[in-house]
Amino acid sequence: MFHVFVLFSLCFCRLIGVFGDSVSVMEGDSVTLNTDDTEIHEDEDILWKYGAENSLIAKIKKKKQIFSTYDDVPDGIFRDRLKLDDQTGSLTITHTTTEHTGVYKLEIRGVNLTSKTFNVSVYARLPVPVIISNSSHCSSSSSSSNCSLLCSVYNVSGATLSWYAGMSVLSSISVCDLSISLSLPLEVEYQDKNTYSCVLNNPISNQTTHLDINTHCRHTCAGTAPLIIYVCVY
Repeated sequence: MFHVFVLFSLCFCRLIGVFGDSVSVMEGDSVTLNTDDTEIHEDEDILWKYGAENSLIAKIKKKKQIFSTYDDVPDGIFRDRLKLDDQTGSLTITHTTTEHTGVYKLEIRGVNLTSKTFNVSVYARLPVPVIISNSSHCSSSSSSSNCSLLCSVYNVSGATLSWYAGMSVLSSISVCDLSISLSLPLEVEYQDKNTYSCVLNNPISNQTTHLDINTHCRHTCAGTAPLIIYVCVY
C-alpha cells in the first residue's frame, strides 16, 4: 500500500515593526534612498543612520561644505559602496549584498528636526529549480502509469518553491531567514496532458523550470518507500 506522510516544518520570519518606506532590491544592484528634497538648505545638516544601533554612515553639513561617508561602520559592510548626492542629500548604496538589509534612518536638522525611515530588503539572486526523476518514491499500485518527480533548489533563503499545474498551485514550501535546500515532490501520469512547472520565487523575482514528461519521466516507478512531503507553516 502507498502511504503519504506529511511533516510540518515551522518557519518563523522576522517581522520588523518599524513604520517607513519599504524598498526592495536584487543583490548586486544599487538602491537610492531619497530625501524628497530638490536642494539642501544652507542651514541644514543631514545624517544617515543604519541598524538598531543607529550607526552613522553618512553626513552632510551644507554650510561647512562637509559631505562625508563612514564606510567602516558597522563591520565595514558599506566600504566603497556609499554615494551622497550633494544637491538633494539622497544616499545611494551600490553593489548591494544581503548584509545591507535593514532599517535606515534619515535625520534633517535645521530650524526643525525631521526624520524618515526606510526598510530595505536585499534579496539574493535565485537559482533555477532542478527537476529529477524520483523513482524510489512511487506508488506500487500505479507504478506502470505514474511518474514520481522531485523539484529541488540549493542554499536559498527568503523564497518559496511551488509546483504549478497551469496557473494553479499544487503544493509549496517556504524558507525564511535560513539558507537551506528545498525539495518538493510531484506524481503525475505518463499520459497527463496538463502543463506543469516548478517555480522558485521571492517578492521581486522568480525562476521557473517547466516539466517535460517525455524528458523527465524516463524511469519506471519502483519500490514502496513512503513519500514524504515537507510543508512550511507560518
